[in-house]
Amino acid sequence: MRSPERRARVGVLVAALLLGSGTVLAQPEPPAMSASAVMAAASAVQADPLLGSTEKSKTLRFKDKHRDTKPDEKELNWWMNLISSLSVGLRVALWLAMAALFIVVVLRLRDWLQRRSGGPALAPLAPTHIGTLDIRPASLPEDIGAAALALLERGETRAALSLLYRGALSRLVHAHGVPIRAASTERECVALAAPRLAAGPHRFLSELVTAWQSVAYAHREPGAEDIARLCQGFDAALPAAGGAPA
Repeated sequence: MRSPERRARVGVLVAALLLGSGTVLAQPEPPAMSASAVMAAASAVQADPLLGSTEKSKTLRFKDKHRDTKPDEKELNWWMNLISSLSVGLRVALWLAMAALFIVVVLRLRDWLQRRSGGPALAPLAPTHIGTLDIRPASLPEDIGAAALALLERGETRAALSLLYRGALSRLVHAHGVPIRAASTERECVALAAPRLAAGPHRFLSELVTAWQSVAYAHREPGAEDIARLCQGFDAALPAAGGAPA
């Protein structure tokens, strides 16, 4: 039963008790109730479902989204790992940049001290290859012109011009001090050699480079007489011991 009905039943019970008390006043006082009788009456009241029971009820209410909310642990760990990785990467990059800066400063200081002391500046290391071509003197025959002419007589035109071109680059770098770099192109090599060669040797170098480009890129072979002339004039134009430019 609902709570209003229970309150009505209690009210009836109280009224009955009041009426009973008026009657008691008019009559002689009854004997006092024993303790066991009081306990029995209390138990009876408590056992009554209208008086001694309890009732549970549920109430609807809006849920507070901001109460007891915790961040996703996986997402939090992902952000923490990302920040840690970025921090490590930035530290490594900073150390590498500082090391590179230190090396540059040391090299500049060394050159400055050498200039102040009047000592010669250290020459850059000569390249061992120009592109894919090996220009080390040990990789070439002693008589480059004769070896190229032998290849030409066997019909190996491309191999003959390749040997002449490799030999010319080796002589320019190691005998004439031309500052050719590993990535220098054919025309750059010709331009860099101009201050170090006389007019005749420089013209010979230009003809040799043109013949080599014709075979290597245009796949067009020059005349056998022209290649033979380059083979025969190689050592005279580009000697192993460099001479002063004219």
